[in-house]
Parts: sequence; structure tokens; C-alpha cells
Amino acid sequence: MSEVRQARTSAPALWTGARLEEVRSQFPLLSASESDGRLVYFDSASTSQRPRCVLDAMEDYYTRANANVHRGLYGLAVDATRLYEGARKKIASLLRAPRVEEVVFVRGVTEAVNLVAQSYLRPRVGPGDEILITLLEHHSNFVPWQIVAEQTGATLRVAAITDQGDLDLEDFRSKLSSRTRLVSVTATSNAIGTVVPLAEVIEDAHAAGATVFVDGAQSAAHGDLDPVGLGADFYAISGHKMYGPTGIGVVWGRFDLLSEMPPYQGGGDMIREVRLDGVDFAAPPQLFEAGTPNIAGAVGLGRAVEFLEELGPQALVAHEKALLEVLVRDLESFEGVRIVGSPTHRASVLSFVMEGVHAQDVATLLDHEGICIRVGHHCAQPLLHRLGETATLRVSVAAFNGSDDVDRLLQGLERVQRIFR
Repeated sequence: MSEVRQARTSAPALWTGARLEEVRSQFPLLSASESDGRLVYFDSASTSQRPRCVLDAMEDYYTRANANVHRGLYGLAVDATRLYEGARKKIASLLRAPRVEEVVFVRGVTEAVNLVAQSYLRPRVGPGDEILITLLEHHSNFVPWQIVAEQTGATLRVAAITDQGDLDLEDFRSKLSSRTRLVSVTATSNAIGTVVPLAEVIEDAHAAGATVFVDGAQSAAHGDLDPVGLGADFYAISGHKMYGPTGIGVVWGRFDLLSEMPPYQGGGDMIREVRLDGVDFAAPPQLFEAGTPNIAGAVGLGRAVEFLEELGPQALVAHEKALLEVLVRDLESFEGVRIVGSPTHRASVLSFVMEGVHAQDVATLLDHEGICIRVGHHCAQPLLHRLGETATLRVSVAAFNGSDDVDRLLQGLERVQRIFR
């Protein structure tokens, strides 16, 4: 393996040297001391690290503008509202939303799916109707639709994948029909990195008369976001997977659809007037943001959006693509390691197994060397079962990862092999 690494030629797009160190320097946790050197963090698909600018933006809110939003007329409250709604505008710009009112703050993609499942879909389906998802989905894009199907008598159908891990478009199209009310699909698989051909999927779904929800959790930090251009009806992102805080995310929805949906939760700030004999609700997005929101989280997410823009989205995508190519090439050359899935287009994520060594043992030994990778079913059990696995080791790349991180990983895997020989 040493010879393979020495022969490696860095792609021009791969960040190295001063550029890579400049990016890493913005992440406080990555400078923490580890027994064997700098921390190698390869688990951004689960949750990304936060740059200092995001942490500072949240601290600035708490120390300079800590008040509730939409309610007070005093200065702090006005400042808090300005920061909160300013974050909404930044995210609307990122998503190219025609109206800022189409951006609804939620806790993350999980809540976004549940909101759309219960508020949009549940009142519109019954026995004989169908919901179509794919085998690539995270459990968060499985279970809410299973619940709606059970509640309403609708049928949940699941489109197959190929042996390589691509969406089987022929099977997907065969399962679309005039009974399909909604198609829900991930943009990128969180388990094996498959990039779904969204334009084709959405076009086919709309031709069948179905509404389309897109889980963008794994794509928000790794590519150009254009749900409107793609033709999606709903699109969701999670802040903590795109250098923002936990507990905050967004569901974008066409305003005409949001305006027809009943509230998901009741409480303060989602009403116009409450009377003894009834209530007049606010318009979207406030209709779906009951109670005191995660103000600091929204502020932090807004700053994360700016951080991504400062990195340069095209340069970031090119860097991650080149790094993933290095990772695939090196792991394919590593005797005893098998990559799980070989999709036509892969982004940000790769899963593998080490023959003869339990995945948990590999991850534990790597952790002792300051190398953080994910192990398990990655909340994608139906997908892993289809691929003949119960658990894999998952590496997910981000802006702060470089080819030196790949070298550390390979060195760690070599040591694991020596232990179990």
C-alpha cells in the first residue's frame, strides 16, 4: 500500500498545502490534540463540524440580541427578529426560492418529512392510493410514510436498486401509476453515496400526477441546490450536515401547497387571532413554526450558508469529488477491503467492509488513533440488507478533509490487519 500512496498523483482540484490548512484552521475541534496527532474526522454525513464563524454568530445572538422573535417592540426583540428572518432570506437565496415565505424552519429533515407526511399527505390519501419511495432512503424517509400508510389505508411502494447501488429507473417507472399520490426520494444516499437522477425522477413522477418530496440532507453541503429548477414540490435540508448547528433545518415547499396545508402543531406565533369559538391561523411560514423557534440555530444556519458561499461551491464540489476518487482508488487497491456498492455517480460518502474483521472492531481501533468513521447500518437497513450487509464502515468527506486524511485511514487499516492476522 505504501507504494500505491507514493505513486498517487493529486488531482488539480484537490485542496492541499496552505489552502487545506486555511480551511481546517476555521474548525476549532479539528485542532484538538490527539495522542497520535491531528484528529481525522470522516463522519460528516452523520454531522459535520462547525466553523468558528458559525459558533461566533450563535454566541453573538446570545450575547447581543437574546430575545424572542416576532413579539417584542423593544430593541433586543427587533434585533433578534431581524437576525432570524435574515437567516430565512439567506436560505431562500441558497435554494433559489421564488418567495421567502416558502422557507419553513424545522428541527431537520426528519421533522420536515413528518410535517409533509402529516400535514400535506395524510388528508389527501386513503385506501387505493399509493406512496412511492426508493430502497436508497434513510429511515427518516421511510418510517413517516409507513405511518401515513397505516393511518390511511394507503399503500407504500418501494422502488428497487441495481446490484451496483443505483436507483433502478425501470422498476421506479413500473411502480408509478395514476394511484401514486406522492414520491419521496433522497438526492444522495447517506449509506453508499448514490446520486439519484432527480430531474428524471421528478419529471416521471409529475407525468403520473404525483407530488415530489426530496430529502436533501446529504446534498446541501455537496453541490448546487436548485429544487425549483428541478421541479420539486418539497425539498428539505438539515443544518448540522452543512456546517450549521444541530436542531435546525428547513423544508422548502411551493407556496400554493403550503397555503393549502393545515397546521402541523398548535401554539403561539402561528395564529392571527384566538377566540373562544375558534382560531384564525397565520399564513406560511409562521403557520408551521409554533412556539419559540430555535433562533440561535437559525442564525447559525444562516452563517453556515454564507460559509459555504465563501468556500466556493464549485471549488468545494471539485475538491470533494477528487478526494473521493483518491479514496475509492486506494481502498480498491487495499487487499482485504471491499467497497460496498459501485453507483454510477457517487458523492461525499463511501462504505466498505474489511474481510475477516468485524466492522465495530475496525472502527474502535481506528478511534484509538484519532480517526473517526461511522460503523453500523447508517439508518438504512433495507438498503444494506439488499446489498447483503448488516453493517459497514462509512467514510464521508467534507471541506476540511484531504489526501493526508486518506493516508492516515489507510495506515490505520494496515495496523488493524496486522492485529487480526
